[in-house]
Amino acid sequence: MTAAARAFRVVMALVAATVAVAWTAAPAAADSVRDKQWHLDALDIGKAHRITRGAGVTVALIDTGVAAEHRDLAASVRPGIDLLPRPLGDGRQDIAGHGTQMAGVIAGRGHGSGDGVLGIAPQADILPIRAPTNATTTHDYMTRAVAFAREQGADVINMSFGGSDDAILHDAIRSAQAADIVLVASSGNIGGRGGDFPGGYPEVLTVGALDRDGAIADFSVTGPQVDLTAPGVDIVTTGISGSTYYRGSGTSEACAIVSGAAALVRARFPDLSAAEVVHRLTATATDAGPRGRDDSYGYGRLDLVQALTAEVPAVATAPDQPSDAPAAAAPQQRALPERVSPLVVTGIAAAGVLVVGGVLVAVLLRRRS
Repeated sequence: MTAAARAFRVVMALVAATVAVAWTAAPAAADSVRDKQWHLDALDIGKAHRITRGAGVTVALIDTGVAAEHRDLAASVRPGIDLLPRPLGDGRQDIAGHGTQMAGVIAGRGHGSGDGVLGIAPQADILPIRAPTNATTTHDYMTRAVAFAREQGADVINMSFGGSDDAILHDAIRSAQAADIVLVASSGNIGGRGGDFPGGYPEVLTVGALDRDGAIADFSVTGPQVDLTAPGVDIVTTGISGSTYYRGSGTSEACAIVSGAAALVRARFPDLSAAEVVHRLTATATDAGPRGRDDSYGYGRLDLVQALTAEVPAVATAPDQPSDAPAAAAPQQRALPERVSPLVVTGIAAAGVLVVGGVLVAVLLRRRS
């Protein structure tokens, strides 16, 4: 077994071990879970949901599976597929927790009268694709995962993970783009400049993380691959069992928020192509940092309401702009980063990073409320 594969297995073992740090909301204070979702207010989710809640859109989630029995997800999760050598079922099972957390961010529906986790696109469907945890099979399963998402009519694919560049992986991404699927990936959590794949591919909308103040999170990877930023610190979401919740930080969470935003745009504008959906998200982003696109914020901070309401020229007819104008330079025109790394899910470690076998790996740990 390679050092990368050993490191990845250690990470996944640690991910599974973090289940115990979830909390269970007391019945009398269940609405406090919703109150802790600060990113909903930051994105003006109430106004966005008066326009659309994502009905009719399917988001494929390539991850650790989804615990579909969670009370805030039960109505959101379609039968999917389990690509592990020893599958547990149809993707609606999760022993690690990361996929369930992303599902809640994207499409949590809560329960009762406004209790529990609310997702960005609560009426969208989640198509769970449970992925192998062996780094040596990453690129093969990606081909299978993308093919399944395409066959099942996915409108968006969420990829909250990062790995090394590979021709097979890139071919899978290109096939999804050809099928008019919006591809969203996390930029990575190691910090500084660099970037993982598939986020490094020009066909992918790559997302960095913001803190509560709207600044780039200190763990968020920056570089020419970054297209957009979204909240990614202290994000409250669904836990692995039916009534537990997590608070996590990472570009994984930011990626899931943007996947939810893409679902809302696809529901609001069903005739837009995937490229036009991406263009709408980047063209309406709030510029931050240096004027125009930059390597920290990309085209800016996600502005959900503007993405659903603004007048945005079609991609083919958009007027020429100065090179630093956010609406002019399409995300597909960026250079590829050169850095490679073993596959890891991109929730940031609460206690930093783990070095195993000489390979730096982000460890997904969740902290208490």
